[in-house]
Amino acid sequence: MSSDRLLTPGETCWRVERADQLACIIDGADYFYQCKAALLQAQRRVLLIGWDFDTRMTFERGGKTLAGPNQLGTFLRWLVRVRPGLDVYLLRSNLRLLPAFEGMWGDFTPVALLNWLTRDRLQFAIDGAHPTGAVHHQKIVVIDDVLAFCGGIDLTHGRWDTREHLQNSEFRVESGSAYGPRHEAAVVVSGAAARALGDQARERWRTATGEYVAQVVVDHEIWPDGLEPIMRHVDVGIMRTLPEMDQHSEVREVEALNLAAIAAARHTIYLENQYLASRTLADALARRLQEPDGPEIVIVIPRSSESRLEEQAMDSARYRLLHELWAIDTHQRLAVYWPVTDEGMPIYVHSKIMVIDDRLLRVGSSNLNNRSMGFDSECDVAVEADPDSAEFDQLCQTITSVRNHLVTEHLGVSVEDFQDAVQHRGSFLQAVEALRGEGRTLQRFTEETIAGEASLLAENDLMDPDHVPKSVGRSVQRWIEGLTKKPPQV
Repeated sequence: MSSDRLLTPGETCWRVERADQLACIIDGADYFYQCKAALLQAQRRVLLIGWDFDTRMTFERGGKTLAGPNQLGTFLRWLVRVRPGLDVYLLRSNLRLLPAFEGMWGDFTPVALLNWLTRDRLQFAIDGAHPTGAVHHQKIVVIDDVLAFCGGIDLTHGRWDTREHLQNSEFRVESGSAYGPRHEAAVVVSGAAARALGDQARERWRTATGEYVAQVVVDHEIWPDGLEPIMRHVDVGIMRTLPEMDQHSEVREVEALNLAAIAAARHTIYLENQYLASRTLADALARRLQEPDGPEIVIVIPRSSESRLEEQAMDSARYRLLHELWAIDTHQRLAVYWPVTDEGMPIYVHSKIMVIDDRLLRVGSSNLNNRSMGFDSECDVAVEADPDSAEFDQLCQTITSVRNHLVTEHLGVSVEDFQDAVQHRGSFLQAVEALRGEGRTLQRFTEETIAGEASLLAENDLMDPDHVPKSVGRSVQRWIEGLTKKPPQV
């Protein structure tokens, strides 16, 4: 094995395990469909670990094709009824990033629905085992310990959308309210890599409830029907962020891989993320921009955050960091964009993706903010093309293909046209610039774009800490607890 590998267990990742098959799932419509298709094959155990769940979430829109009920809650109740040997565990974070970031309390699943959901062999728990103000942000689905999903998508409302990201879609409606276009991403793996994600899910359940759930051993394989793997028999790294607690020390594998990957990039760093608010990562990017022959850096993020307080905390940090990156980008190798629909509506970017050259693909739950580096819990997976592997060339091509399919989805052009532009111009960034146009496209952030987005809450340790404070003043702690206390049901 090469000594310069990016995925190093115990340093830049937790474990490296073999995946029999791996597929990337882009956007919520495909994710919901493939999750249900896989859940229909469950025989012994389902572990659902998420930041949020909504029992009213609908799997398929515009016509049901899969067996069983079409809403999450009724589907799970039906599934345990028709599978007598199946147990389902559902674990949800007990609070949002900060409630004001997510519309206060209106989005919480009603307690009555949770009581209705929980039955024998279908267990629901709320995970409050975290430092004050932190959240569990991991999104993992494990089926029979032979198949697992990991990424940035929760099985909840407001996530469904197709790769077309239409300006107006009759199917982007929840509880009578329409929501805008949304871009998401996740990975599904089978084999030993799925069992490893199952280990993480079971540990979350044990820490939250005190109950130990054993690994199951089955003699069958599971893979969603009709889903074509993009990789087979490939090593997958699993990296986590875990805050310091009595049960365990701080884990910063996500941050370690981010920094190692940015430092190792030769030609291109491609990032999709909900935020650009981490000082540590921005400094790492700045160091590469200073190099006369460093990599091009292309970043795709939302035009703005989803709530006023989030804008004050995260978008203002972005304002500060972008100005610093632009000032240091004397070689003109940085471009930051937001995607829009064919009629110009911003598409909300919720994916968490990093692609380094043709070497590394990372997908997960972690954001490019401080909380995801050491305060909230996160889980990502990554594939690295190993030069010593017989499949090296094929892996490089696949990683490049994933990146190109992502950026052409945003640009509204064909992969073939984009590849031709890259070859003609000898530059990933310049190909993006050449193909930006009217309608479905990428809009570029400029100083004028973000004028007025500065705020005193930028890089605020209370809103976006990167570790658990050693001590928190009682008044501050009471303020946080007041924000995160759920009001009584009426």
